[in-house]
Amino acid sequence: MHCSSRLSQKKGRGLARAGVAFIILILSAVVAAPPSAHAQFAALTPPPAPPSPATSSIDSDSSAGAAVADLGSNFLERLGGRASSGFDDALRSNPGGGGSSEATDTPRYRAWGEAYGISASSGVQGDFVGDRRQTLGGVAGVGARVAPGVNLGISVDQSRTTIDVPLALLQSATLDLTQVGFNASVDEGPWTWAIALVHGFGNINSRRDTGSGIASAGYDAQIDGALTELSYYWSLDQSRIVPKAAFEYVRASTGSLQEFGGRDPLTATGAATERSRILIGAEIGHYWIVDRKIFDLSAYGKFVDNVSQRFSSIVVSLGPQSITVQGIGEGSYGADAGASASLSLSNTVRLYANYDGKFRTATQSHQGTAGVELKW
Repeated sequence: MHCSSRLSQKKGRGLARAGVAFIILILSAVVAAPPSAHAQFAALTPPPAPPSPATSSIDSDSSAGAAVADLGSNFLERLGGRASSGFDDALRSNPGGGGSSEATDTPRYRAWGEAYGISASSGVQGDFVGDRRQTLGGVAGVGARVAPGVNLGISVDQSRTTIDVPLALLQSATLDLTQVGFNASVDEGPWTWAIALVHGFGNINSRRDTGSGIASAGYDAQIDGALTELSYYWSLDQSRIVPKAAFEYVRASTGSLQEFGGRDPLTATGAATERSRILIGAEIGHYWIVDRKIFDLSAYGKFVDNVSQRFSSIVVSLGPQSITVQGIGEGSYGADAGASASLSLSNTVRLYANYDGKFRTATQSHQGTAGVELKW
């Protein structure tokens, strides 16, 4: 038994020595091999896959496109509301409507200026991780009553929006947008038909933290839109109820972009968004006359149906690799609500402040406006 155990131990030690000697022999052969042999061996090893863009790497571009469309809609609806309220507040002073003979002695011209701020946010939509947007802007405009019951106006809106996409590689962007708007209205008794047209253009500058520096890009944006609205003014002494129905169309587009700086800068194609919607609601209001001044309060609510939304895809490329990212929307249904306070100091000067809220399935925004209107 003892002899058998010693033989087994000797056999095991012999196998171990043979294994070690074999490994040393292989390593010596590899080290001693000529460089061409190493090159042939390396050629057999597959190269690492090139980096590809992440789906969320261009969320700031999607957010900027949505911001352009939303700012166009906001301006359109403000222009439509101004037109459908009747020129020179005739609906308050003239229950017969802005086109009746009682309003012929009112001022024919007016000019207005206002400042506004908007806070908006979008939630998660597919691969889009959500954003926060802050806008500051100003509007200046002039208008005229060119015939009894026929009013025209033109205004310019200038705004800057900061966009933050904190959950998508620390992305941010700024949008500088200029919009030119035209509005017109025709009054016939208590009925008012109003239209508004908007054309806008701007620049977007995006920044993305790549972990090895900032990748930045600059590209263009454009917005076109139209709105038509029909309203009926129902007078109740010094109160009013104004049912309204409107149809709105906007088309927003952003140009292609090429990032510079940082690690793995991206390129992306341009994108376009088209949206058609129906808005149905009503305004209620009441005014008081105090010391020959008119103080007016009003509120409104609207149901919104986005009957059509089209989003072109964005192709994001990093070298030979590319992915397709779908645009973002705001949901099919929603609601608008707001309130306004106005103080007419005289027949020629009026101060006002407005709040407008938009509530959608995937987005919401809150806007505050303060303005002054002069008439002569």
